[in-house]
Amino acid sequence: MTPSGLTTLVVDDEEAIRESLAAWLTKDGYRVETADSGESALTCLADHLFDVYLVDIKMPGMDGIELLSRIKARQPEALVIVITAHGSVETAVEAMKRGANDYICKPFDPEELSLIMERLAATKALREENIALREQLMERLDASLDGIVAQSEAMQAVFATIEEVAPTMTPVLIQGETGVGKELVARAIHHASERSGGPFVALNCGAQSESLLESELFGHERGAFTGAVRARRGRLEMAAGGTLFLDEIGDISPKMQVSLLRVLEEKRFQRLGGSQWIDTDFRLVSATHRDLPGLIRQGQFREDFFYRINVIRIDIPPLRNRLEDVPALADHFLERYSRETGKRILGLTQRALGILTAYAWPGNVRELRNVMERAVVLAKGQMIGAEELSFLEGSAEPCRLGPMSLREMEIAHIQAALETCAWNVSRAARQLGIDRATLTRKMKLYQLQRP
Repeated sequence: MTPSGLTTLVVDDEEAIRESLAAWLTKDGYRVETADSGESALTCLADHLFDVYLVDIKMPGMDGIELLSRIKARQPEALVIVITAHGSVETAVEAMKRGANDYICKPFDPEELSLIMERLAATKALREENIALREQLMERLDASLDGIVAQSEAMQAVFATIEEVAPTMTPVLIQGETGVGKELVARAIHHASERSGGPFVALNCGAQSESLLESELFGHERGAFTGAVRARRGRLEMAAGGTLFLDEIGDISPKMQVSLLRVLEEKRFQRLGGSQWIDTDFRLVSATHRDLPGLIRQGQFREDFFYRINVIRIDIPPLRNRLEDVPALADHFLERYSRETGKRILGLTQRALGILTAYAWPGNVRELRNVMERAVVLAKGQMIGAEELSFLEGSAEPCRLGPMSLREMEIAHIQAALETCAWNVSRAARQLGIDRATLTRKMKLYQLQRP
């Protein structure tokens, strides 16, 4: 930041000091105003704020320590230099404990003051750069979450974790059932990170044999094996400068776990059939629906590899545990498939919405997406009704109430589960996919009692 970009207020009861400081700072290119007391300084602050304040500690009336506190209360980011006499350095140290950035002693050394001002200008520039980067990060985060439709508290907590971990290079493990949207979360982490300009390279480890997975990850040189007629880059190489997303990482063999662990530790690898080391720099995000600690106990997953990939864990709850997200997701897919099919579908009837919110969704969001695509294709009118969802009605008792809020839908769904289970709270909790304590708390909140 250039000196002309900083506004400065000099506060000192001695006119000679005020004029001397103002003259020197003006010569350095700063815009300067002066005040002869703490009270007049506060009057100046009522009109506009300054970037830097030079405040004399010993002044009649309001002293510099009190003025410092008033400035910081009004403007926490203010940069403050306190002015003190030789022999009163302890007072300056006390002022710095209260938020002052630096101090100068009377009679002051102009060159020392210039150095302090340059340092504060750099501090302010760094702050503004950090704020700008933070705003850019939030913009990228908002954009990256645009494809994830959720209103539930559980998913808001997932979004908060994404915001925290995205700017880092820390490996992330995403845990969740099939169909909950693990790849969407991985893409959100990538797009909200500093690596968003780099590639996002995804690979489903569960769909590959061990030999094919090794070739997909590491690549190969020409002649490395039968059929390798030309050299080929692997996903580790493709992901350099970006994010590598390994889905279903719980399905890879212990041998492959060792190979990947070595890459993560050494940041380099060799293609199959090659002898040249290739440096790589990627951020690893992995996902699984499997119980990795359980696999460790069974000897099917290496503990050292688990701790390397599980530095940050994000658990995505199944859709049955956040049924309040169903209406928004249904609307999202309804709009998408209406646009793709060219049909003018206006929405869902209350009975259709009741069917959707009463269903357990074993296939999670992916199943809901497929259901909505089918409903749009089969729709004969402008509303999706129970007829288009009749294949779900045998799986759950639809809610047959009139227009409902999300709160009313949750109450109806809980009550239906309790009635189905003859008001056995433990069984109803298992059917709802929540623990007994949570169901008991919700029953108390909604005043649901056995008749």
